[in-house]
Amino acid sequence: MKKERMTILKSLTNFFDRMVRRFLPDAFLFAIILTLVVLLMGILFTDSTPVQMVEYWGSGFWDLLAFAMQMSMIVVTGYVLANTPIVKKGLVRISTLANTPGQAIMLVTFIAAIASLINYGFGLVVGALLAIQVAKRVNSLDYRLLVASAYSGFLVWHGGLSGSIPLLIATPDHFLEKTMGTIPITETLFSGFNLFIVAILVITLPLLNWMMLKSRGHLEMTPAKNWETDSFEDKEIDSVENLTPSDRLENSQIISLLISLLGLAFIVYYFINNDFGLNINIVNFIMLFLGILLHRTPRRFLASVNNAVKNVGGIIVQFPFYAGIMGMMVSSGLSESMSLWFVSISTEFTYPLFTFISAGIVNFFVPSGGGQWAVQGPIMIPAGIEIGVESAKTAMAVAWGDAWTNMIQPFWALPLLAIAGLKVRDIMGFCVIILLYSFFPIAIGLLFF
Repeated sequence: MKKERMTILKSLTNFFDRMVRRFLPDAFLFAIILTLVVLLMGILFTDSTPVQMVEYWGSGFWDLLAFAMQMSMIVVTGYVLANTPIVKKGLVRISTLANTPGQAIMLVTFIAAIASLINYGFGLVVGALLAIQVAKRVNSLDYRLLVASAYSGFLVWHGGLSGSIPLLIATPDHFLEKTMGTIPITETLFSGFNLFIVAILVITLPLLNWMMLKSRGHLEMTPAKNWETDSFEDKEIDSVENLTPSDRLENSQIISLLISLLGLAFIVYYFINNDFGLNINIVNFIMLFLGILLHRTPRRFLASVNNAVKNVGGIIVQFPFYAGIMGMMVSSGLSESMSLWFVSISTEFTYPLFTFISAGIVNFFVPSGGGQWAVQGPIMIPAGIEIGVESAKTAMAVAWGDAWTNMIQPFWALPLLAIAGLKVRDIMGFCVIILLYSFFPIAIGLLFF
């Protein structure tokens, strides 16, 4: 029976990997195709004219500029911090826990999941960097599957401490407070159903990825990209003679120390005044100033930054297209129509499940937790109250739907792939298996707990 299950998993894994690698275009082309699909859907299934759809697209095109900068900084600061001696030593130490390909897959998945529960940006960076380090020391390891395993840990982010929807509805004066009130995280993040889903996924995702590794057999392994630190960073100044005043400033440890102390002072102030809450900005801030401090001189820090920025081109170019897609989905009413259809076929028992599925579909076109909640929250919450479903469960059903289809939506994979040096087609075949499996524990948690 076990052999039969492994045979089925092998067939599915190889099938999806083969199909994705053959037919899935580059992430930028994927965004363009998705743009054209939504444009056509808006014309066919809503009252919007072609001119209006173009207007919705262009009007929303720049709405994610701030977010694109945040994601770019995640890649840059993560790369810079990873190339400091102390962090490299830490990653090496953690990577020594894995001595076989199977152990490597399970370790990277588990650490990435725990990091994502703390903060989603932190999880993306840690997963990618640990995968790179593990790949350097474990032989005969499928690097593509290893990076997919790192990304699979991101699946649990919306059930963790940086989940945008549960944190938003726990904040006084949120935009749906008059409809649903303020719901503490004890009823969302620390509810029985959410803890069940998180626990099952954190425990079983490493096992699932390990099984995919075992089922693949003796296939050609993909080597990791050589991510050794650029040689300039580690060069010491051989002579201080003939240095200009500007050269001395660029190589001054005092300058880096002073600005780092200023940054660290703000970090302490922030945590004291914000109950130690994490968000993407403070994570970037921490990594930025730790990078400055640990590189010791401005010159070494900037050399690392110059290498890091080569990896953010995809984010800068693609995120505006997704903003345009979001603009068409929201302004044309497509996202609202999708949500209302699922409401129409729901009962009190099935409503959380259908809310989850509808959120998964909408997330494919509106891949932003906060943006998706702004679209679906005003529809799903009143409908849930009328049907008799607790608003906390409805909100978390939307949150898990948002996290679920991230496994096959390149939007969130871009920062991790940029750090790991892979393309979306390299990992997405494995992510399809993760998507199919994770449906069941999430659905069980929403329906029966």
